[in-house]
Amino acid sequence: MNKAFTREDDGEDDDALPEHLQLPKSTRNYMTPGGWNRMREELHQLVSKERPQLTQVINWAASNGDRSENGDYLYGKKRLREIDRRIRFLTKRLENAEVVDPATREPTEQVFFAATVTVLRGDGKEQTVSIVGVDEIDLERNHISWISPLARTLLKAREGDSVLLRGPAGDEEIEILEVAYRALD
Repeated sequence: MNKAFTREDDGEDDDALPEHLQLPKSTRNYMTPGGWNRMREELHQLVSKERPQLTQVINWAASNGDRSENGDYLYGKKRLREIDRRIRFLTKRLENAEVVDPATREPTEQVFFAATVTVLRGDGKEQTVSIVGVDEIDLERNHISWISPLARTLLKAREGDSVLLRGPAGDEEIEILEVAYRALD
């Protein structure tokens, strides 16, 4: 069979995602405007800059002759597959995204997607988290996914409520001190 009609595969399935990036079945891909913009910028960077530059290198390497031992060609093809896989992923996620802007939301004491919530943990420490999309998780900025156990426990609760977080270390009572909706970058 001609090699042009065979799929080059490095053993990874395009649809296999880490568990923390998988959306629950039949749910929307909620995102904040900042997260949507970051994904769109990454897609633009890949499509308009990285991929064209890489295809030039691959073409140059292919013109050098024997491709079986040509490191530039082999690495370039592998990197091109990675870029194409990421482009497909980003395109799908952006097409299915539902952007929710917390800055335009009516003030409420109830916790919904894109809320910034200050809680009093069971150990007496205060913690502030922002509930964001699965593609926007950033623990250094205290941005947690809306499908995380903490966020699911907080969703629909109100300021002043106490909720019970069930975790592997046991149950923890959490008091909601403040709920705010402000722009998340």
